[in-house]
Amino acid sequence: MQTSPSFNWPVQVYYEDTDAGGVVYHSKYLNFMERARTEWLRANGFGQKQLSDDKGLVFAVTAMDVKFLAPAHLDDKLFVSVKLVKVGRASLNLEQEIIRESDNRVLIRATAKVAMLNDQFKPTRIPTSLLTVLKV
Repeated sequence: MQTSPSFNWPVQVYYEDTDAGGVVYHSKYLNFMERARTEWLRANGFGQKQLSDDKGLVFAVTAMDVKFLAPAHLDDKLFVSVKLVKVGRASLNLEQEIIRESDNRVLIRATAKVAMLNDQFKPTRIPTSLLTVLKV
């Protein structure tokens, strides 16, 4: 399968995201990437709540590799990208980057594997309707 085009989600760094030195705390980057994945799904017509309420399905991160390349700071404007690189029967492999808008510097590179789980939190096939939208 070919990889999909990147989806980008803007993020503003707030005081609550930083440590005492005004540098984004490392775990906040995971939150930024989660928001981008959620908005990527929503942009493809599948909200997380809709999947849960209508089909009893949720996505859960099962693996993540994060490379911290440079820090973001208070008031930075960032773009968080999501790129689908592989579709399995019950999982998706994604590449993500966090880029600072002011200088286009890549701050974070990450890969994430997310699994589709049923209401018993057991792996289950991704619905065909979602696969149809996500495949390129």
